[in-house]
Amino acid sequence: MKLLKNALLIVVMVSLIFSLPVGSALAKNYKLTVVAGHPPIFLWVTLCRDFFIPEVDKRLLEAGGKHKIVWNQAYGGTVAKIGGALEAIEEGIADMGFVGTIFEAPKMPLHNVTYMTPFGSENIFYVVDIMAELHSKIPALAQEWTNHNQIYLGGAALDTYGILTDFPVNTVDDVDGHKIAAPGPSANWLKGTGGVPVASNLNEYYNGIKTGVFQGTLTFMTAAMAIKVYEVAPNICMVNFGSQFAGGLSINKDIFDSFPPEVQKIFMDVGREYDRKLAEAQAARAGKAMEIMKKGGAKVTYLSEAERKRWAGKLPNVPMDWAQAMEKKGLPGKAMLKGYLDGLRARGVKLARDWDQ
Repeated sequence: MKLLKNALLIVVMVSLIFSLPVGSALAKNYKLTVVAGHPPIFLWVTLCRDFFIPEVDKRLLEAGGKHKIVWNQAYGGTVAKIGGALEAIEEGIADMGFVGTIFEAPKMPLHNVTYMTPFGSENIFYVVDIMAELHSKIPALAQEWTNHNQIYLGGAALDTYGILTDFPVNTVDDVDGHKIAAPGPSANWLKGTGGVPVASNLNEYYNGIKTGVFQGTLTFMTAAMAIKVYEVAPNICMVNFGSQFAGGLSINKDIFDSFPPEVQKIFMDVGREYDRKLAEAQAARAGKAMEIMKKGGAKVTYLSEAERKRWAGKLPNVPMDWAQAMEKKGLPGKAMLKGYLDGLRARGVKLARDWDQ
């Protein structure tokens, strides 16, 4: 009789468990640490804080509120320094964050196709859209994230690059003999010009120029305004090296795989919208940034198309050299280069140099 009672009790308990709503059984709070090497004065971090995170929270609530994210936001290098986010997310030190692919050329070389191919387009939306197309067409591009145990959520394209210096620049010849801060692959833009590239990053530009470590920097105007580099380098030459793809939001794959499908979908959907929101914000701020810097005493010159072509012509064929180097490593460098340039051409961009010909 005792055995029979125990058996009945077990049956009742099992029945109760399976009668619970599925959502209640699976409801969970997820604790995520989100990192970035840069502080939130930069739009790719600002939009993570002010758009991505609250939008995910909003959609989780609209979906019934069964699942909740408890966010720990650690920006400005507090957990992962500039160039350290990829490794931090891969190793689980952080769960999600902004990875600057420009600082990960050895590990994520294909993502540097725009930096390896200067004088593209100043249109930020073109670059965002072309990179999204290449992600869908070239599996090796997405694999640069999964190889490091991460899922790509959304990317960041920056407004077109120019050069800010403490000496006047009106032609390519003017950079000859000068030290110029050039992050990652952008150092290639000075090859053949006589300019001397110095590895650096946004956090170092102001003091580096002020103390004479270098005499200028290759950068984009929204950042130049944000860190007030024009105060120490008041000569702005709008070379129009082109808008650049600089990185993206990613999440640790193990964490992502632990999400139920509806939560995964929210993260992916909001990530794609982050692409567009960031491009819109960068484009809107770029024009305002220039006006702010002019009012702050900056002197602005615009390189003519003829001079852009002359600058491009001074460079070795860096894009093709890069593509061939990728092929030797078993990576689709030529497909990436052609895909990027064809994407620009299809949108009516007249290139300063046809690097693939």
